[in-house]
Amino acid sequence: MLKSPLVWSTAFTLLAFGSFHSPVRASTTHVVAVDGTLCDLTRTVVGSAAKVTCLIPPGGDPHGYRLKPSDRQAIAKASLVVHVGFGLTPAVKKLSAPGPVVALGEKALPSYRGTDPHLWHDPYLSAAMVSILAANLAPVLPANQASAVKARSTRAVAVLKDLGRWGGSQFAKLPKNGRVIVTDHKTYSHLADRYDIREIAMLDSHTTGGVLRPSSLKKITNDVKNSGAKTIFTPTIPASRTLKRISKSTGLPIATTPLYGEGTASGKTAVSTAISNICTMVRGQGSQCDTSSAQALAKRWASIR
Repeated sequence: MLKSPLVWSTAFTLLAFGSFHSPVRASTTHVVAVDGTLCDLTRTVVGSAAKVTCLIPPGGDPHGYRLKPSDRQAIAKASLVVHVGFGLTPAVKKLSAPGPVVALGEKALPSYRGTDPHLWHDPYLSAAMVSILAANLAPVLPANQASAVKARSTRAVAVLKDLGRWGGSQFAKLPKNGRVIVTDHKTYSHLADRYDIREIAMLDSHTTGGVLRPSSLKKITNDVKNSGAKTIFTPTIPASRTLKRISKSTGLPIATTPLYGEGTASGKTAVSTAISNICTMVRGQGSQCDTSSAQALAKRWASIR
């Protein structure tokens, strides 16, 4: 039976309408994580609920970082931008975005008036930043993602707090006079405060502009020799010429494993980087590190999806 022209016309109209008017997909939510370990923390909590753009790569220096055109493009469409704050990355001081720009570290430690912005080395402060991150994500993510984000943030906080307890048990193995870390610059004061450790930031304490003069070297040598330190910790391998001079003057070896002070190590997470740092410190001061428990923590963190 032949269809009438009206039937064919109607069918064509419906087909054409369906071809050119497909259902509109929900727009993607964009979140930008700037510095510290926030890239990993944010990706862990967000999961697939949004597109997370990380500005500073592992090993990058936040202090001298300059925004690239691609960074500005990501920020221009961000529903939320998060950074640590306390001047860690001066480039974001006057940052503006369509959505909120939140300094998570300043929210986590509002009464802090010190000069060390590296809050995340204290796992409990990392946990606090995750909670604040989750609270700021809630208004910008689709409502149907709320329960999943809350579940991931709850698991993340639990792992970070367990990491904090694990770290405490590692440092507790050291005698009181051995709870000291000798570094070049002040980076671990929040970790030191948490675990009752003395941090000797040699170049910050005894030099101007990082220049090591003979008088400064003498002061550093005396301070380090009387501190109970057994190792000089370095942020890079090989160590700088300055640290090598100090090592020779003090007679202390330089650690063979670096400390990762400015964020996550390449190929590692926030948790596995923290484990590496703590084990490097504890071993450098002459004790052993509980790696089996550490591996369990790292696996728990990696399983958060």
